[in-house]
Amino acid sequence: MAIIITDECINCGACEPECPNTAIYEGADDWRYADGTDLEGKVVLPNGKEVDANEAQEPISDEIYFIVPDKCTECKGFHDEPQCAAVCPVDCCVPDDDLVESEEELLAKQAFMHKD
Repeated sequence: MAIIITDECINCGACEPECPNTAIYEGADDWRYADGTDLEGKVVLPNGKEVDANEAQEPISDEIYFIVPDKCTECKGFHDEPQCAAVCPVDCCVPDDDLVESEEELLAKQAFMHKD
């Protein structure tokens, strides 16, 4: 499952540099699938969605830091635990019960985004 940032976020920014997938953005910031990944141009995501990896996407939140679910792998393939949750001083990086993914799915997503 992906991690979400709850509205208890104090906008400290500690989580953002810890994400190996560049899936965390400051509130109101546009984001791209290509940011911090090997994705370029038109791609079909593991969930079947067709996107242009270089195209700017609308922010998920205008108020607080947010995590892009399509890019979040809970740090699988990089670390033993989600790094955002490990560094968050207010414990607002929590599993998203609405986006449950198996370890196999998370690892496949990680491999898809990082070809090397």
